[in-house]
Amino acid sequence: MTKILLVEDNNEIRENTGEILELAGYKVALAANGKEGYEVAVKEVPDLIVCDIMMPVLDGYGLLHLVTKNESLKSIPFIFLTAKTERGDFRKGMEMGADDYITKPFTDLELLHAIESRLQKIQYQKEQANASKSLDDFFDEIKNENTLEKLTDTKVINNYKKKQRIYSEGNHPHSLYYLDSGKIRTYKINENGKELTTSLYNAGDFFGYNALLENSVYKENAETLEESEIGTIGRQDFEILINNNKKVAQKFIKLLAHNVSEKEEQLINLAYNSLRKRVADSIITLSKKYKEEGNTDFIIHISREDLAHIAGTTTESLIRTLSDFKSEKLIEAEAGYVKVLNEKKLLQMLN
Repeated sequence: MTKILLVEDNNEIRENTGEILELAGYKVALAANGKEGYEVAVKEVPDLIVCDIMMPVLDGYGLLHLVTKNESLKSIPFIFLTAKTERGDFRKGMEMGADDYITKPFTDLELLHAIESRLQKIQYQKEQANASKSLDDFFDEIKNENTLEKLTDTKVINNYKKKQRIYSEGNHPHSLYYLDSGKIRTYKINENGKELTTSLYNAGDFFGYNALLENSVYKENAETLEESEIGTIGRQDFEILINNNKKVAQKFIKLLAHNVSEKEEQLINLAYNSLRKRVADSIITLSKKYKEEGNTDFIIHISREDLAHIAGTTTESLIRTLSDFKSEKLIEAEAGYVKVLNEKKLLQMLN
């Protein structure tokens, strides 16, 4: 059962809110101030914390600070519950790492919706992490069995120029693709000619396997974002590996499932997120995909048009939003590149 820690100094609000949460099916732990809340959190490690700001002994800011410094607690979603509505208080809480902010008075539905949204997001993040782990396990496994070497030994390396098409929607697949170096995007085009980037690939990634596994035509287009070296592995060699190695087949099936999960999240973002949120998420997506290990700064060389296709907006709207981010010192942006200056604020961008 999902456990929620409620920290509130007002006895009536604490008891009533706790009862609402219990009726909604949550296990609830209660605390009257930040000090008690931290002790309970360390002991019981809740799935989510709902906390008032103005409290005796230790206020909500103090509790959030202690939680974010504790390795076993810092990933727990944290929602502030307070009557303070001044913008400065709001920004302070979010900058410290709070996930959401509910102002009093609030309805039962507002409270439960905020909690459910945070729990769904953390569940999605866990699934993404598990999917990444599965991908790492996949490569480790096939390396151990020498199947990757057998598979990639048969590949033919081709050089592609920037913005060169690799395959087109509606065509039949003949090969599995393996990205040796460079960057690739897949995208779809609607009847009005507008593009939406559906996936991004980096060196070491396989792509184009969906159509092979489904025995269907390509459902999207693929092109390079920069000069790239791409290996093609014959369909017959790939099918022999899949048909004769159950574990490898299972891993590719998991990759398919992961792709579906990514597409679902993308659809939700396009449907419900604001333009600022979509642009911020697109920059963070690029950072997660292409930021080199060990680097503290992230710089991506990408055209405004390509970035607009990732964010699902027009180039003109993207340019205006980047200009706003630049004035807020979240990024540096010049022709052809974007540099992230404040990744934390981009991650916490609100709708």
